[in-house]
Amino acid sequence: MKIVVALGGNALVRRGEPLTEEVQVRNVKAAAASLHKIARHHQIVVTHGNGPQVGLLALESEAYKDVPPYGLDVLVAESQGMIGFIVEQALRNEIKDTPIATVLTSTLVDADDPAFAHPTKPIGPVYPKDVAARLAKKHHWQMATAGEGLRRLVPSPVPRAILQIEAIRLLVDAGVIVICAGGGGVPVVAGESGELTGVKGVVDKDLASALLAEALGADWLLLLTDVEQVQADWGTTHPRPIHEASVAEMRRHTFASGSMGPKVEAACRFVERTGRRAAIGALDDAEAMLGGIKGTVIRA
Repeated sequence: MKIVVALGGNALVRRGEPLTEEVQVRNVKAAAASLHKIARHHQIVVTHGNGPQVGLLALESEAYKDVPPYGLDVLVAESQGMIGFIVEQALRNEIKDTPIATVLTSTLVDADDPAFAHPTKPIGPVYPKDVAARLAKKHHWQMATAGEGLRRLVPSPVPRAILQIEAIRLLVDAGVIVICAGGGGVPVVAGESGELTGVKGVVDKDLASALLAEALGADWLLLLTDVEQVQADWGTTHPRPIHEASVAEMRRHTFASGSMGPKVEAACRFVERTGRRAAIGALDDAEAMLGGIKGTVIRA
């Protein structure tokens, strides 16, 4: 089978861990071992998030005063290269008999997407409330609650097309494990003449992964995160794990927009448009999710 596997931020940095190179390399090594179990029997395409990393790059860019800060589009591209290198190297060390390539990917979005006026995507670290208030005032950032602190919010336009899809398809058809659409891809808009321009935003990685999986004709979309299953009524006194459900059943529930909501929406879109299956669950359970043993499986 052909499977698009979307690695959540926990594949690089787990909750509460520092955003160091050592931590990310160690965590990706564990992720590569889990992906190897799938790659032994199936063809995989790997995507990944970049929220913590692109936020850190933005802070570094803001700190250097001799030049204006780089735009989010350039920082997304920079994070793709950095994370792609770490993921590819870990996979090469784990999977020695299959070619692997990382593709710098751009994602077409609409210039008039309402997301640009209403930032919803959290990036960067979690700040204490006093630090967050100071940064928000200094940089004119919008912030949102994240646990006991706050995170920066940036626009997250809806992905419309993966611009490198033909090149990715050629590589996949040649048997290459492709790492692509990192961080949802660099968001770009097309002018009236077709000229492409990067825009300040971060595309949701899960929605971009669903679009990629549909374009590649994937049999499964796996959205790997740091929870074992999707839970209905999460945050209440009686959460209920969902083992398997139809798209219609999943859409009857409400999920947090900053965490599980985009994953459920991405899975539902892929299943609706293809009639195939998607699953959401823990990184270590990836192989078991394909067998319907673990995770939350979403069907037509």
